[in-house]
Amino acid sequence: MAKSEKPDVFRVERTKLDVTVLVFSGASIMCVASTIDPLRAANRVLGETLFDFRFVSVGGEPAMTTCGLPVAVSGKFDPARQTDMIVVVAGFGTQGYATASFLHGLRRAARSARACGGVEAGTWLVARAGLLEGRAATTHWEDMEDFSAAFPGTDVRPDRYVIDGPVFTCGGASPTFDLMLHLVRSRLGMAVALDVASVFIYDQSRAATDAQPLVSLGRLDGYDPRLAQAIRLMESHIDQPLSTAAIARRAGVTARTLESIFRNSIGETPGAYYLRLRLTAARKLVTDTRIPMADIAARTGFSSASSFSRAFAKASGKAPTELRKSVT
Repeated sequence: MAKSEKPDVFRVERTKLDVTVLVFSGASIMCVASTIDPLRAANRVLGETLFDFRFVSVGGEPAMTTCGLPVAVSGKFDPARQTDMIVVVAGFGTQGYATASFLHGLRRAARSARACGGVEAGTWLVARAGLLEGRAATTHWEDMEDFSAAFPGTDVRPDRYVIDGPVFTCGGASPTFDLMLHLVRSRLGMAVALDVASVFIYDQSRAATDAQPLVSLGRLDGYDPRLAQAIRLMESHIDQPLSTAAIARRAGVTARTLESIFRNSIGETPGAYYLRLRLTAARKLVTDTRIPMADIAARTGFSSASSFSRAFAKASGKAPTELRKSVT
């Protein structure tokens, strides 16, 4: 810890921690819940309030989550209010919130807080405030490449969550739950963390440094490791697709066996699933970014923008340019 940095909140400390959750419209309700529910459960398990959390928004109005449920807040974000930990939870539309006034306020608040970080797209706001310069960080896997380009002074990692000194970043809802459980464990011990995990029937099987998966396989790994291995190969070669034969060789099976595994487990061929995986990644780039279609085609393994457009239209019933216009 640098001399200028305050004591880490991720350490043994049985004192009340004041947590300010700054939530923005466009955030996922799962990210919001993953931020505060482990802390709420810890308070319940302990029978005392050791995590004192409050919701705020920039303007003091409720934040509307992507599922349509509003998050009630206790007031406006006040950079001058003393707090131990600031958690910025955001999703779609963060570019509209990154005003000079807000970023200045976030920097000011972070200077006095012991920890400050971002959840999912909240990482962009934390980075734009200059808080990730010279730090290690992560963000949602969809944004990893663009995030790295936008913040060259940040060591961007594909981890589920990253803690670097007083700054933390999370890739999404599940890693945020992991992070908050780590906070509980670090401050109050393993027994309390296990009790909190049990409240949610939660089995943490991933480490912070595990790479974020494009496809969440859940318990599929335990049912057929060859299927899981094949899907992991596909997701790691979105931009340069492998042939079914090449995937089969790496998975240690014949192409015919791999076809059978996919048909029995998923109900489609490896090629069909692979194409759908690439088009799913492409769809998110079409709707959530302004990246040119030719670049999206290259990123998702198509030889040209025209071949990408044809495949996209066949699968979704609408050309990518049409879809982008409909969501803007």
